[in-house]
Amino acid sequence: MEQGRSPRTLDAYARDLRSYEGFISSRGHDVLIATSEDIEQYILSQRNAGKAAKSVARSFAAIRMLYRYLSDESIRMDNPASGVDGVKVPSGIPKALSEEEIDRLLASVGGVDSFALRDRALLEFLYATGARISEVCGLSLGDIDMESGLVRLFGKGSKERIVPFGSHASLAMQEWLSPGGRGMFVPQQWARRDFADAVFLGARGTRLSRQAAWGIVRKYARLAGLADDLSPHVLRHSCATHMLVHGADLRIVQELLGHASVSTTQVYTKVDNEILFAMYKNAHPRANLGN
Repeated sequence: MEQGRSPRTLDAYARDLRSYEGFISSRGHDVLIATSEDIEQYILSQRNAGKAAKSVARSFAAIRMLYRYLSDESIRMDNPASGVDGVKVPSGIPKALSEEEIDRLLASVGGVDSFALRDRALLEFLYATGARISEVCGLSLGDIDMESGLVRLFGKGSKERIVPFGSHASLAMQEWLSPGGRGMFVPQQWARRDFADAVFLGARGTRLSRQAAWGIVRKYARLAGLADDLSPHVLRHSCATHMLVHGADLRIVQELLGHASVSTTQVYTKVDNEILFAMYKNAHPRANLGN
């Protein structure tokens, strides 16, 4: 909490620590007398259980913070986690859609009813801003300046940033925020005051949940003939990749995505060969025989 972690992150750390505590108890110890070997055996058990490297690394991060706290508070005089090697996570390149696939995804939203207006605005906004799905679902009406085409987003650790969005997203948002769009979702009485300020609403006039937003993205991915397990985060990856391909400065993309370190953004410079070759064929004057 002191580090400003999101409620979801706190919940994940709590689950990790409960799992660790259960493992330590099964070995006849508790966290106050656990050793470096106990921690190493727990990490090994997580790997043997088939847990993803990221999940194991997060669990170890929670354990490290626990023992750092116990040490700082003089509850334990030693820190058994300090002698344990970290968990390496493979640095994979984020998978981005091609620009043609993005066009197909956005074009797959047909109709002009209120649901279509919402879904089109959601997809356009995710791709235009590169925002995390939790940031978009948490948007309030006061966070968007439609006249200037700017939005205030609250990222990890509640860090605030201002991000622009283009004309396509602006038009889709205007249509959604009209009486025939969002207005059709407004209930006679709001269940919570927070719902009245939400930009994106569910069918019952509640703030659109992350799960519902995932469902919207996957629905139109299927309609567009794309992978049916497409996640909203792929739109964030695609936004970053396409901006860099078209010459955006790395530091600008870092600021737009809300990355604390530019090294996180640098993975997007490793563009798929398919995108690279397509750009080469379009940009090089002697790439094609017809030129």
